[in-house]
Amino acid sequence: MAAASQHPQPTPERFFNAMNAYAQTEAMKAAIELEIFKRCNSAERGVRILCDFLTIQGFLTKEGAQYVLAPDSALFLSRHSPAYVGGAIEFMLTPRLREGHARLTDAVRRGGTALGEGTLERENPDWVKFARAMMPLMHRPAEIMAAELRKGGESRKVLDIAAGHGIFGIAAAKQNPAAHIYAADWKNVLEVAQQNAQAMGIADRYHLIPGSAFETDLGGGYDLALVTNFLHHFDPPTCTTFMRKVHAALAPGGRAAIAELVPNPDRVTPPTAAAFSMIMLATTPSGDAYTFAELESILKKGGFAKAELVSEEIGLDRLIIAQR
Repeated sequence: MAAASQHPQPTPERFFNAMNAYAQTEAMKAAIELEIFKRCNSAERGVRILCDFLTIQGFLTKEGAQYVLAPDSALFLSRHSPAYVGGAIEFMLTPRLREGHARLTDAVRRGGTALGEGTLERENPDWVKFARAMMPLMHRPAEIMAAELRKGGESRKVLDIAAGHGIFGIAAAKQNPAAHIYAADWKNVLEVAQQNAQAMGIADRYHLIPGSAFETDLGGGYDLALVTNFLHHFDPPTCTTFMRKVHAALAPGGRAAIAELVPNPDRVTPPTAAAFSMIMLATTPSGDAYTFAELESILKKGGFAKAELVSEEIGLDRLIIAQR
């Protein structure tokens, strides 16, 4: 008798799960809004079904009728945790972002978002939501990044591009007590960064450069320029032109620190960084998730002498340090 095949029979399970993936998004949104990870006052049947679903997804564990937070849920989804990131849904699930993904078929045909300028509209109020909602998610990565950059010497004048919540510049200020931070972003967004700088005790060293970073005078003489989660919104020629502007703003020997989700050359690993290109397709005209080789080319064409990929991850990002 022939041996049974060692290969499992194909099933439509992955197709079924992919088509219903939105259910995980909505379940997480409901769980955060209902404070399932803390306590909630809702119908028993509704809570049971939601908690069972979250257990299937790995956010909870279940023994008998008791549910317990998985370790990462306890860290990131409990409102009692300093690392709580549940507020990120206020930006990540904005109607505009969701519409971009709902029109993904058109975006694929076009090779870019079906929403005109997408998230890159001037003074886009969604970026204020980003600044308010995403800071907890970026707090620890900003500290790691600032500590790594401090190894290369003290910085006294720091440019923070697309500052958003301001936490990357604020973390640099904490690591460099004499540093003054110059934060560039839209005026409405910088109001949030300024509030955070005030709350964290560096308001006297925090300066604002409102407007488009492509158009405004960024000043000069910077020891360090922070370019965090910015380049992925644009195509390589636009990134190159912009990095020339950053290069010109740096003092001789100055550094640019670029934080990005960086896929491997195969562009399918690691999964989160590689999949980020789909978000850029849905929400920007020409953005992408760039490999280190692509970022290195952008930086060298922008005038930088060398670029180094730091081995340590900073949250979901990788850090590239470029020398003027």
